Amino acid sequence: MDYGLRFSDPARYARTLRRAHELVISGVPRPEIPASLADSWHRAMALGISPDQHSPRHLHEVSEVLELRREHRLQRVMPALHELLADDSRSGRHLLVLTDASGEILWRVGSPAVLRQADRLEFLEGADWSEAGIGTNAISEALVTGSPVQLFSAEHLVRTHHEWACSAAPITDPATGRVLGVLDVSGPLDTISADTLRMVRCAVRVAESLLGTPDGGTHDGGTSAGAPSGPGGQRPRERLRGPVDSPPRAAVASLELLGDKPSALMADGSRVPLTPRRAEILALLDSRAQGWAAEELAYELHGDAGTPQAIRTEMFRLRSLLGEAVLSNPYRLAADVAGRSDSGRVLGQLREGRVAEALESYRAPLLSRSGVLAVQLLRDQLDLAVGSAVRASADPGLLMRWLSTDMGSADAEAAEVLGALLGRGDPRYLAFRASAGA
Repeated sequence: MDYGLRFSDPARYARTLRRAHELVISGVPRPEIPASLADSWHRAMALGISPDQHSPRHLHEVSEVLELRREHRLQRVMPALHELLADDSRSGRHLLVLTDASGEILWRVGSPAVLRQADRLEFLEGADWSEAGIGTNAISEALVTGSPVQLFSAEHLVRTHHEWACSAAPITDPATGRVLGVLDVSGPLDTISADTLRMVRCAVRVAESLLGTPDGGTHDGGTSAGAPSGPGGQRPRERLRGPVDSPPRAAVASLELLGDKPSALMADGSRVPLTPRRAEILALLDSRAQGWAAEELAYELHGDAGTPQAIRTEMFRLRSLLGEAVLSNPYRLAADVAGRSDSGRVLGQLREGRVAEALESYRAPLLSRSGVLAVQLLRDQLDLAVGSAVRASADPGLLMRWLSTDMGSADAEAAEVLGALLGRGDPRYLAFRASAGA
């Protein structure tokens, strides 16, 4: 593959990549696509990301990202990155993006025209640009590999991204080596040059140098250059709006965590949509009666890159949204909310031996789009609990209902129990056995 075409004839190079893309996602290896990149595509598709998917996960509303920025150490270096790489003039053609360590976009700078193009891809603040959030892209690859990376056209998994070229590199804490976020420069295919990735790497070195200075953001919540100071050189803390400032909110009646559109059902009948991150937190809170420390939640949700400060900010937002449904020290669900999720209802019905009702209640997997390992384990445990109860029931009707669901369709053991009940020659058994085997 002639990588020189990427810069000399980007349109021709993109056509070659698109042909290879279609073959690789259907299972045919192509030399144009490195094995590591194909592996990333397959990992993302295994998490439910489709090449035809347009929308990434949205972890926060754009308005909420302002609070996350104030808590983030990269706030301190954003002015320098803006000066080095951004072009927000009317004729600017590329987008400067800065994410946190999980791949959530916190900053983006560009011309009105480029921002409009990015909006159409939902490439905006609060969106999850990790591999689990929107599939393979330069930001996700920088997080996975820990190295600078450049993706061009159909090297992205999602087809709507094939008109873009992206160059990204992780920014690390000079003291600990921990990844703090990813710097990315993206734009139409003809905006890329041989120097683009080099400029990104240089900007990262500048950012890490600033972070290593005594006042360079080495404390959490560092202020940006030029921020107004109060007495003693400290920046006055802005008053955060929360439950105290808001009108009383109806109590939470239940949490709906099954499927891909989580929400809180309020006692007055209203429904409050939940972002994926908030739903993941609530699923973890619902799973442990004794509660969680901020440090524990940070690790479960973000791994080694997680910080208690980010969790505390998210908890503040959750309490603003759901009132006293979430308690602190440790973080846990209030007694009148604990166990009142739809997933908790399924487990409760199983414990009471009401297998048919549990199967009826189990309408979709737990947070089906979540890629957080702790949530995946809870999802698998729920599958195992329902499947075990259905198999033990020895009820052909329940077994066929279970095998007809997305959660039970691969349960080969259930198919064999059904065969023992109906007979190995029964066409219903044969159909379910074939599905489970596939």
